[in-house]
Amino acid sequence: MTAGRNNAESLSQHWCTPPKYVNIIREFFGGTIDLDPCSNHHSIVNATVEYSLPEVDGLHASWDFPTVFINPPYGRDRNRGTTIYHWLQKCAEAHRTHGAEVLALVPVAPNTKHWKECVFSVATAIAFLYDTRLKFLVDGKAGGKGAPMACAMVYWGLHYERFEDYFLEFGAVCDIRHLHRKPVGLRRQFSLWAHEI
Repeated sequence: MTAGRNNAESLSQHWCTPPKYVNIIREFFGGTIDLDPCSNHHSIVNATVEYSLPEVDGLHASWDFPTVFINPPYGRDRNRGTTIYHWLQKCAEAHRTHGAEVLALVPVAPNTKHWKECVFSVATAIAFLYDTRLKFLVDGKAGGKGAPMACAMVYWGLHYERFEDYFLEFGAVCDIRHLHRKPVGLRRQFSLWAHEI
């Protein structure tokens, strides 16, 4: 993670995934994380393939890998004109197009466009993490302040039960596959009910 969670003291801090989550993600994926599309030189993810700016822009490179883990920038990249929406859109696309099993560590923001379009309508499950102020590694070092927002692990994949088994220890796990169905509008529901009477 290279951008988005900056403070006034430093605009170049790299906020990296804590070891306990890297370990459980690796276990969930069977021992190997094939792609980290948003890496940096402080990352401890150690995926088989890592994209990091400025060398490789993970939004434009291939995500055709069996397993993908991403801790994306949470803020806006003014130079590239991108936001977390674009990263989550790419997560959903990697699962839909390539059959990738994808995990993303993201802030809980259910009122946003990126959650409505890229999480609730297409993801398999969410683990709302119990860490109320998740402590990211800052520039590769522990001991920084906790995140100012709640975080979640979002899953796009085919193995809900496995996800629940692995992540229930770390958060409240919700199966959201039933949200993918398009709800019938209230007016149409009332019309159908009235017609039956």
